[in-house]
Amino acid sequence: MAATLMHVTVKGVKIPVVFEKEKRLPLASMELVFRDSGSLADTVPGIARFSAGILGEGTRKEGAIAFAEALENRAVQLHADTGRETFVLSLEALKSEFDFGLGKLSELLRDPNLTPEAFKKVQTQTLGKLRQKESDFDYIAATKLRSILFEGTPLAHPALGTPESISHLKLEQVESYLKDHLHLENLIVVIGGKFTPEEVKKAVEKAAEALTHGEVAPIPHFSANDKEREVVTPEETDQAYIYFGAPYAMEANDTHRVYGKVAAFILGSGGFGSRLMEEVRVKRGLAYSAYGRLAVQRTHSYFSGYLQTKLESQKEAQKVVKEVVDRFLKGGVSAEELESAKKFFLGSEPLRTETLSQRMSRAFHEYYDGLGLEWSAKELEMIRTMKLEDLNAFIHAHPEIGKLSWSIVTKK
Repeated sequence: MAATLMHVTVKGVKIPVVFEKEKRLPLASMELVFRDSGSLADTVPGIARFSAGILGEGTRKEGAIAFAEALENRAVQLHADTGRETFVLSLEALKSEFDFGLGKLSELLRDPNLTPEAFKKVQTQTLGKLRQKESDFDYIAATKLRSILFEGTPLAHPALGTPESISHLKLEQVESYLKDHLHLENLIVVIGGKFTPEEVKKAVEKAAEALTHGEVAPIPHFSANDKEREVVTPEETDQAYIYFGAPYAMEANDTHRVYGKVAAFILGSGGFGSRLMEEVRVKRGLAYSAYGRLAVQRTHSYFSGYLQTKLESQKEAQKVVKEVVDRFLKGGVSAEELESAKKFFLGSEPLRTETLSQRMSRAFHEYYDGLGLEWSAKELEMIRTMKLEDLNAFIHAHPEIGKLSWSIVTKK
């Protein structure tokens, strides 16, 4: 059954609800998704991710251990996470325990564990993760790539924060962040399970009742830098970590993005058989793998990729990547490559809708991106009937992808 869009009014606010019905298994799942509440809304670098960590510490009344044990005894999973654009509270349980889980979710929203002890614990854990990242060369290269692609925007800072920002963070700032962002006006609910529409309505009312009102901020849009730059970070490493990226002019609600999906598969996201993999690994043996993709979100879109290679092969690998991208933009793709991509997308479709969580995620993004529910079915049909000349015309219309910037971690 396809997902449906409902609206449930709570405290005068009409809340959009994406409902995915599950007929086979007695499972129930709900996500409270708050717009404009991810790391792009950070008032301090890392505060959104940190705030999600605080919600992982249970309620002030019960504390982390007792709260977690109560959930575990009923096989209920409740956790918080953030993306670039959203803050998500997820609840999963058997249908028979779902109401209990809703009660615990409501308790968490009403009485989060905003105590000095919980704050210190999350702060210590976060600083520990950041120390580990100091020797994670993929993380360093990827973070610095974003810092030059999106310089001067919230996308330039790491979602986890920095040692300085986390060390100076205050409990009061986290409390304000949660209050200012986790409110009714920002809320989208995604729910899945063997529910009737009336049960969905009651579940949403129970979950959202603990929320207060707040102000809605306009969703910004950031363009990637088209000035081709290179930043090199010297480290004690035996290989070069090469990350690259470029602008990509595409809006999340533009149906032409389907051409980008197919083009990216052929260029670099399709694994063996993709242009980058063939030229970098198969023909030249410069790396174990090479990858490239087009990312499209409401706030930003860009092209990015990465590979690891021997220190002495660094310059050659960069040269090959640049040549592959330029040749792709000028010459387009072949009929054989398009046919192979079609077979992959059409043949692997059942694997993308096997689980309830997969279907819920798909339905949410269809709604959130402004494409409309059932977009995925329309997209598949567009892929099935895609013509080579149309795909190549799309590729030729996006020369900005060739304006590559580089972030490289290499030996001191």
